[in-house]
Amino acid sequence: MTDIIQYKGYYATVHFSADDEIFFGKILGIDDLVSFEGSSVQELKAAFEEAVEDYLETCLALNKAPGKTYKGTFNVRVPATLHKEAAVFAAVRNITLNEFVKVALSYTLQHKEDINQSLQSH
Repeated sequence: MTDIIQYKGYYATVHFSADDEIFFGKILGIDDLVSFEGSSVQELKAAFEEAVEDYLETCLALNKAPGKTYKGTFNVRVPATLHKEAAVFAAVRNITLNEFVKVALSYTLQHKEDINQSLQSH
């Protein structure tokens, strides 16, 4: 089960508050905080679509590019043993650890379906 919905290339998380008896979410991959809610799945989806449309209109009015600015750098925390194994793997192949991580990410994204199946079986 996935708790992500999509509209016009924008994705959002979906959650349920048992205390408030309401579905809620926020748009992912943008620099701003845009949230939405609904008391049913249909209301939630409609609120999400409206939030995306409002976000796009606001960006247009502010002459701001919609989306998130990605710098291309991020920190990754892994167990020390995995870090060591990856560093040795890269060194043996005369590449940087950074290049190894780029290749691993690219490979994973090119094989999404296989990876999804593998993740679901665990």
